[in-house]
Amino acid sequence: MDALIAASARALAAGDALGALKRVALRDDPPALALRGIAMAQLGEHARARDLLRRAARAFGPHEEVARARCVLAEAEVALAMRDLGGPPRVLATVSSTLDKHGDRANALHARLVAARRFLLLGRLPDAAATLEAVDPRGLPPALAAVAELTAAELALRTLRSGPAQAALARAHQAAYRAGIPSLIAEVAEARAALDRPAARRLAGGTAQALRLDEIEALLAGGALVLDACRRGLATAGAWQPLARRPILFALARSLAQAWPQDAERDALIATAFRTRRPDETHRARLRVEIGRLRALVRDMAGIEATPRGFVLQPRAACEVVVLAPPIDGEQASLVALLADGAAWSTSALALALGTSQRTVQRAVAELEAAGQVRGIGQSRARRWLAAPLVDFTTILLLPASLPGA
Repeated sequence: MDALIAASARALAAGDALGALKRVALRDDPPALALRGIAMAQLGEHARARDLLRRAARAFGPHEEVARARCVLAEAEVALAMRDLGGPPRVLATVSSTLDKHGDRANALHARLVAARRFLLLGRLPDAAATLEAVDPRGLPPALAAVAELTAAELALRTLRSGPAQAALARAHQAAYRAGIPSLIAEVAEARAALDRPAARRLAGGTAQALRLDEIEALLAGGALVLDACRRGLATAGAWQPLARRPILFALARSLAQAWPQDAERDALIATAFRTRRPDETHRARLRVEIGRLRALVRDMAGIEATPRGFVLQPRAACEVVVLAPPIDGEQASLVALLADGAAWSTSALALALGTSQRTVQRAVAELEAAGQVRGIGQSRARRWLAAPLVDFTTILLLPASLPGA
């Protein structure tokens, strides 16, 4: 390695992208292309960075397996920053295995961290947890240790374990200061601040009480039957019944929970679930069918009894029924939460993360754009979507698959 390449690499490790570029900006040999690509990525020029890294990977010879693997790893990280989530996960597994075989432990673990962060964005929490188990941050460079702890903290938050999240963020804080990279220090500070922001609202008696993540964790661990409108399901005493893919049943369950301990009128249930203001006998027959389906799904948690006016929710062992509402209203809250992370998302990546079709996402984004909540950049297939940061609360509970036991 010549002196300029070594100096450029040291500058990149310290977060000095411009300093690194000054040393290799006019060179087109493979190591310089790779360093230029990483520097451009640090400056936010992701498309240019990806092109340079691909050129570097092709330019390295057949005997330079480690160098090629490092380029593929850097390109995968750029793809993650671009929210290009369509690549096969086995690429990162192969890269990690190659780097491990050649003794490059730090980059091998870095590849696993990139894979874990990709799983988190896609809402595949069990896969993220399995990938993180193979990452031991001890002995890693401070910057990489901070990223590892940040990833562990996000996984803990998405599974509503605030204690482990706080511990991981404290370790990330120490590692980020040892690394001395301002952007990393700011990212850790932002993650710690999210713990003190409201994450949901507890609705009761016509009032709303803002709750932090630790308060929500305590509520779910208590003796109440919780209608969780953030993640769309029912929870009590550690049990979880998802209703996210049963919108009619969820709408009925929410109406019953909001009316508890009173009953909910039949016409009100029909208007909420079927969105009609002129119910007839067919709607009433359909309501009986849907209530029967809901009763079967939640029978271990609560009963649903008919009354002269409608139906009433009767919890089995829970002492009360609580409605946990998201910090923002609207059907597209999860979409807004994803877009508010500061990155530019394509509709295909949003569809992957939300587990729905790209056409559905395109319709939802068009509605949000008309309402002024999101904005698009670029044209045609290169079009990406952004939203303003949501600074008054944390969106952890609105992200995909942040379900207890998911």
